[in-house]
Amino acid sequence: MGIHKDVAHAAKWRERRRGVRLNSRVAVALDWTPEGGDKQHVEVHTRMVNPYGCLVVLSDDLAFEQKVQLTNLATRKANDAVVVWKGSMLHDGREFGIELIGPEMDFWGLEL
Repeated sequence: MGIHKDVAHAAKWRERRRGVRLNSRVAVALDWTPEGGDKQHVEVHTRMVNPYGCLVVLSDDLAFEQKVQLTNLATRKANDAVVVWKGSMLHDGREFGIELIGPEMDFWGLEL
């Protein structure tokens, strides 16, 4: 993806943000099947959450608009989700914005 597309995606994601964002480490599992690949599973901690999604850092690469299953490991609640933003590459992986599809308002088990 070119730099102009990355900037456009970041601007679109900022426009779509809803609700209060909270810096929070919540243990989550992500499950997905890349196009033409095998099912993938990874467990990480969120960097930020809001009622509609989260920010995670992964060493794996996810495609923009990749469908994933996000499970809150503390509450054991699972929700379909989609990658809506690919951010900077950090020393421990790339930032990804994940948007929950039709989330329950208490998905995170936190006051948001």
